[in-house]
Amino acid sequence: SWHTGCHRLPLGMAEAEADPAPAEEGEKLAALIGATVPTGFELTAAAEVQEKLGSASSISRDRGKIYFEVPARSLPQVHRLRSVDNLFVVVQEFKDYQFKENKEDALKDLEELVKKLPWTDPLKIWELNNSLKKKKTKRKKHNLQSTASKEKLTGNGEEEGTDQKDTSKQENCAQNTAGVEATSSQDTEKIQEVASRNEEEEEEEDNEQADAKDELQIGSGSETKAGDSETSEGEAKVLKFRVTCNRAGDKHCFTSNEAARDFGGAVQEHFQWKADMTNFDVEVLLNIHNNEVVVGIALTEESLHRRNITHFGPTTLRSTLAYGMLRLCDPQPTDIIVDPMCGTGAIPIEGATEWPSCYHIAGDNNPQAVKRAANNIGSLLKKNENKESSTSSGIPLDIIQWDICNLPLRTGSVDIIVTDMPFGKRIGSKKKNWDLYPSCLLEMGRICTPGTGRAVLLTQDKKCFVKALSRMGHIWRKSQTVWVNVGGLHAAVYLLKRTWERAEEKRSFW
Repeated sequence: SWHTGCHRLPLGMAEAEADPAPAEEGEKLAALIGATVPTGFELTAAAEVQEKLGSASSISRDRGKIYFEVPARSLPQVHRLRSVDNLFVVVQEFKDYQFKENKEDALKDLEELVKKLPWTDPLKIWELNNSLKKKKTKRKKHNLQSTASKEKLTGNGEEEGTDQKDTSKQENCAQNTAGVEATSSQDTEKIQEVASRNEEEEEEEDNEQADAKDELQIGSGSETKAGDSETSEGEAKVLKFRVTCNRAGDKHCFTSNEAARDFGGAVQEHFQWKADMTNFDVEVLLNIHNNEVVVGIALTEESLHRRNITHFGPTTLRSTLAYGMLRLCDPQPTDIIVDPMCGTGAIPIEGATEWPSCYHIAGDNNPQAVKRAANNIGSLLKKNENKESSTSSGIPLDIIQWDICNLPLRTGSVDIIVTDMPFGKRIGSKKKNWDLYPSCLLEMGRICTPGTGRAVLLTQDKKCFVKALSRMGHIWRKSQTVWVNVGGLHAAVYLLKRTWERAEEKRSFW
């Protein structure tokens, strides 16, 4: 299993010893990797890439993406990054692509582009990536189906909250998804609107609003599994592919459906691949953001943000977002880190996995949430036990059912608080938040160490939070705000520093 462990041998050494052939290939090949990350946490992801891979990143103008170059032998380390959702190898990027004003000409140019692109090395990277993850493919496909069906059962059709309903879609402020299934002869099309999001208008923090995005998949063909490498006659297999187009901007004279269809047709002609929307080997990405065009090949089938969660609740937080929040508060060895409203446990599980020299405490007032979190911790322990040559004796994490406004923890005993606060949508209500938020902040202030304690809090109910914070100015100072997109909702992550003032046990707020 090449996903395990974060600090083993120096970069690339383990892989070189285990398998000389890919390492040899990897010495010569360099890959420009694109990664989608939770919007607002691009700098956090870039810092992690620099720290773990020694590569500098450039941050895309299209929010939620970073790019960095690594030798191909570092692919296993790339997949172990904690802050990235999806990975792709860049075939080519165009910083200022000039689209023709006429639709037919613009689409013709995209078709012509396919023949001119430098596909050889990116496809070698894709092959190398495939050889590394082959063992995982079947399990991944099974997990993807089972988690998707679980979420259908838990979802109740209300606002998205922090739900992550679809692993392959990149999160964006506004997004429509359309699926196109085309036959091999490209003569029939069936366009189906799959999803369009209701947008909640927020008064102040709409500065991160992106233009509407569309996504399309194109495909057809026979049903054979991606793992089969040969046909029954022993001939080399014809690869199956799909094109996914993400488009943002209002200056384009074509839709992403049209771009993906025509670009996909040219890819099919160029490689003699077979189009298949659901059972594809290769996913070609066409990302268009105003005049920035990036063509890539996907390296992940299932978003990496699902890595630690097996039991999902109505508002399960992405592991990547949980990592970003934890990293903001710079945990140090022996720090006591508490998530007082842990839900399914995404934050403390991510914390205990990445910062095992800290002690993590998770709690929630909902017995169902505590049960789910305990199940997730159990799954993680089981996974750790199954790892070969594992000397792991458990993880430094406890889960408790408690009342957020009356925590059974000693005053000033906690170093860091990291939590996803109720948005007042799927859980609680905005009306209840007016009482809950100040009470929470006061109780968090009581348990947090004066002067050095810090808190990282995520909420979409920004108006209520800012008001509560202004009342609690004597114990909490805001030092940073990160605007994020959570399941289509405009939310904010606040980094707070604990003042030296003693928190009163009880206080009237309004």
